[in-house]
Amino acid sequence: MSSHVCPWWMGYLLASPLRRWIQDPDRIIRPYVRPGMTVLEPGPGMGFFTLELARRVGENGRILAVDLQPRMLEALRRRAERNLLLDRVVLREASPTSMNVGDYVGQVDFILAFAVVHEMPSDHTFFREAFQTLKAQGTLLLAEPSGHVRASRFAQELRAAEGAGFRLEARPSIPRSHAAVFLKA
Repeated sequence: MSSHVCPWWMGYLLASPLRRWIQDPDRIIRPYVRPGMTVLEPGPGMGFFTLELARRVGENGRILAVDLQPRMLEALRRRAERNLLLDRVVLREASPTSMNVGDYVGQVDFILAFAVVHEMPSDHTFFREAFQTLKAQGTLLLAEPSGHVRASRFAQELRAAEGAGFRLEARPSIPRSHAAVFLKA
């Protein structure tokens, strides 16, 4: 595991209801997620976005929540269960070098990569693996915390995404974040 990975105990702060005042999950994902979709969420932590994603995809959709840290996944499992959404959430432990989602190649409609790519050992490996999981015309929303990730680092991530085959579609405004929307053309 990278030394830059957010410690598991920070997940409680990141899932805080107070965070919704600044970054409302529904407002952020609403343009991209519809009922029946399969969504990949790398680095979901304790589910700040996951629960809203699960509500949006509905009974016939799935959220593939992939994290390096078993404690994060266990906390997410408990929260999804309490909210009666666990049947829509697939929990998967990643390795330091892979999301371990090879069985989802070409099956994902949308990827939410929120505050996670800067923690990856390789931007290029992450974006190649993400690209492979997406269906044709699939969408990836990339967002990084602007107080933590410099603009030059974010520009490097944008280049890595384009190098993997993604096409930059938009630069949405998300509070306290650098953000970009990519399409698998």
